[in-house]
Amino acid sequence: MHTRDYQALDRAHYLHPFTDFKALGEEGSRIIERAEGVYIHDSEGNRILDGMAGLWCVNLGYGREELVAAATEQMRQLPYYNSFFKTAHPPAVKLAETLCRLAPAHVNHVFFTGSGSEANDTVLRMVRRYWALKGQPDKQWVIGRKNAYHGSTVAGVSLGGMAPMHAQGGPLVPKIAHVRQPYWFGEGRSGEGRTAGQDPEAFGRECAAALEAKIQELGEENVAAFIAEPVQGAGGAIIPPESYWPAVKAVLAKYDILLVVDEVICGFGRLGEWFGSVHYGLEPDLMPIAKGLSSGYLPIGGVLVGDRVAETLIEEGGEFFHGFTYSGHPVCAAVAQRNLELLEAEGLVDRVRDEIGPYLASRWKALEAHPLVGEARSLGLIGALELVDPATGERFAESRGVGTLCRDLCFAGGLVMRSVGDTMIISPPLVISRDEIDELIDKARAALDATLARLAEPESDPRPDPQEESPA
Repeated sequence: MHTRDYQALDRAHYLHPFTDFKALGEEGSRIIERAEGVYIHDSEGNRILDGMAGLWCVNLGYGREELVAAATEQMRQLPYYNSFFKTAHPPAVKLAETLCRLAPAHVNHVFFTGSGSEANDTVLRMVRRYWALKGQPDKQWVIGRKNAYHGSTVAGVSLGGMAPMHAQGGPLVPKIAHVRQPYWFGEGRSGEGRTAGQDPEAFGRECAAALEAKIQELGEENVAAFIAEPVQGAGGAIIPPESYWPAVKAVLAKYDILLVVDEVICGFGRLGEWFGSVHYGLEPDLMPIAKGLSSGYLPIGGVLVGDRVAETLIEEGGEFFHGFTYSGHPVCAAVAQRNLELLEAEGLVDRVRDEIGPYLASRWKALEAHPLVGEARSLGLIGALELVDPATGERFAESRGVGTLCRDLCFAGGLVMRSVGDTMIISPPLVISRDEIDELIDKARAALDATLARLAEPESDPRPDPQEESPA
């Protein structure tokens, strides 16, 4: 079959996630046929450096035969069985032990799901169940952040703070509120120039103060939990000021409110620690996980549960009426177990912290000298470029679609780099080499140059690509 044949079948039958179906049908999908290392290959023979590790998840890179072998062996032995009705199987039990060994010391239990969205649904159920068992059933409000992403199920959308998602689908889950995000470049700047505005550390404390104000508004006796990512991924790789998380920890301790740290993107080495919580010195009560847990080779997620919540659910809770057909699926669990073993054996988490992350940071920061770039930030193997008008240092009008243009030029030049509005983001596989980072930087710079040239053309009005980018 040729590309046009796949596109015809795709147009006829496949409804894609986060997509304008009509527009995509008119344009035609990109058809990705194979992958190895940090590269994907399309049906037209193009080799493309995957600067997004799929959707933040292919931490070990593509083509790892060890993971294929783990899946094959487990499929032959026990392809499926559930964890309901007083049953278990070795892959889920072993994976649970491994995860709790790698997690912070106060985390000794895990509840398995099929995805990060399901993990956050589970979080909502657990948080409200916990407080009911503690004799405080009115503590039901969960506070999240504006522009946060916690999945696309009804509960995940409700916990997240993305306005376009909230605008579709009718009423959301009640008793969920949102406060400002610690996005200094987007919300902490004011005045003229690229770096003018509020001191980042003062801004971080101000964002934490907004959380406290919301708790006081709702009544501390009514607030159950605060949920946030260590670094906001889909919101635009938003790295909070160093003052932010210490101030948030103090607020939550003051009012005895559970902390939920969404590790779906930041977990399993992305920030140079096993979990983003470790990087920021946090002690979450609940930690949703997915994505890098299996390097995306098979779908699996879960919730790492801190001792005070787990012990209450175990000792006081009776039956917890919640779960999924594929919770702890044996093949997915076996692949995740092998994935974690390889991450450990190859020292990839330490490598991100000590070697390849700092190298990316130095090369990435140099892009800040480009006329289109207002800020180049990174942490571990996650990074963002803020595109600005070279003449003013301020954001372009949203209608110009500059980020979409840059994204398309990246892809045409052999690089996957996502756009979130006019913020360009990367999250490459943890196995990426220095030479491959050099290639990524060269291709990113070429795309920036091409974008600048297009913007200089008379009556330049980039048309947004109908192939929408999932925030997942």
